[in-house]
Amino acid sequence: MIKFRVTTAASLLALLTSPFFASIAEAADKVVLQIDGAAAPFYAPLYAGVDKGIFEKNGIEVEFIYAAAADILTNIAAGNVDFGFPNGDAVVAAAASGLPVKVVHTTYQRGIGALLAKESTGIKTYKDLKGKKIAVTSLASPNYLQLQVGLNQAGLSLDDVSVEVLATGAIVQSLQAGQVDAIVFSELRKYNLEAGGTKVTMILSNDFLPSFGNVVVTSSKKLSANPDLVKRFTTAVTQSYEWVIDGHIGDALDISFAKYTPTWPKDQKAILTTAFEQTFVPSVWQSALTKEKGLGAADLAAWQRNADILAQYKVIDSAPNAADFVVDPSTIGK
Repeated sequence: MIKFRVTTAASLLALLTSPFFASIAEAADKVVLQIDGAAAPFYAPLYAGVDKGIFEKNGIEVEFIYAAAADILTNIAAGNVDFGFPNGDAVVAAAASGLPVKVVHTTYQRGIGALLAKESTGIKTYKDLKGKKIAVTSLASPNYLQLQVGLNQAGLSLDDVSVEVLATGAIVQSLQAGQVDAIVFSELRKYNLEAGGTKVTMILSNDFLPSFGNVVVTSSKKLSANPDLVKRFTTAVTQSYEWVIDGHIGDALDISFAKYTPTWPKDQKAILTTAFEQTFVPSVWQSALTKEKGLGAADLAAWQRNADILAQYKVIDSAPNAADFVVDPSTIGK
């Protein structure tokens, strides 16, 4: 009997120290991250985080899939995917409708919507838009709301301008061709316009309407049941963006082009590099708040202001309490 126990103990020790057991013990948690839209180089920090082993170091194996923001939030609430990366406005709308979703990493500290106009038009403020033709991609888009709020703060209304709805693929060209006086779209298009020789005046929508681009969300259930996983995931996201910020923009874009977005024209790298250097790194991924609390920090006052404006303009029925659906990553697991 004693011999049996000794043999068993020795066998158990051999098992515990074997590579097979170690691989089981250290197996990464497999998660699905559903990203807004389609594969694009703008998500290069996340792609680089996988390629450089940052997620693996945090015990996570990531699968990327893509969908519209509203579908992402529905999937999160239903438990179909583990994490999502939708835009902030969609999250507010989901929270207002009662979906049990939580923002656990405010990755984009501000929105990237902007009014763009040729310098030659003389448009420098929203007051200058009176009598002008302005293009948006949809009357249901965040950019249309930005136009309304900007006009209102300038003492104007939609009645003072002519609004034209144009497809995403045509809106920039319409400005270049002088078919419209200004567009309310993404500030990133400024770099495309300037690369083509068009001098542009830009008014950032976030200056008068706090909003958020892509943010990491999960379900209330997952956050409650597995805060360790959520914490490790948000840590990996932070470290991935830090790697890019710390001088690896070109490397991250190369990873994206080679492995995740091979159909994107590689001649766009220069424009994307400029966008990362001048927009994303200094003022989208980072802010005064992130300097104090780290990447992904949550500005609850700005989130609440966004929700209140969405309710004011009837985008949602009523504004949810930001503290009920936005979590600062530093507090996860505490």
